[in-house]
Amino acid sequence: MKRFVWRLQQVLDIKVKEEQVKRTELFQVTERLAQIRGELLVRQKILKDVISSIVVKEPQTRLSEQQLFLKYSGASDEQIKKLQSDMCRLESQQRDKIDEVVKTRRFKEGLERLQAEAKKRFLKEQEKLEQKELDEGAIHQWRTQKKHIAL
Repeated sequence: MKRFVWRLQQVLDIKVKEEQVKRTELFQVTERLAQIRGELLVRQKILKDVISSIVVKEPQTRLSEQQLFLKYSGASDEQIKKLQSDMCRLESQQRDKIDEVVKTRRFKEGLERLQAEAKKRFLKEQEKLEQKELDEGAIHQWRTQKKHIAL
């Protein structure tokens, strides 16, 4: 019996590898996004904690600490805005990567369905050929027996 060979197998293999690469890229973007979110939350918590600690202090020490806080809060705000900007950029990249993974997966699944259908047709055709050979063999055997009986 012939072996099943599908002409589009190389395309399917390429799509499988492409999906793996795109999943890896998505994972990397998601991981970086999580890092930035964590860093942003830490910075915001630090600011809230500093403000909370300044509020409860005596007015004389509070004034000097408020001045110091205001002096460095601009830089801190810039870092937070940069992190928020990076986060928005990475979220956009993440959505794009998800779309790419989904598109590649759908294409791959479509190829897999075509492969399954082609294999099913191949097996059905092979069964027909085997049945035809069996029928021809049976007819040949019957004719041979008939000739021997006639003699």
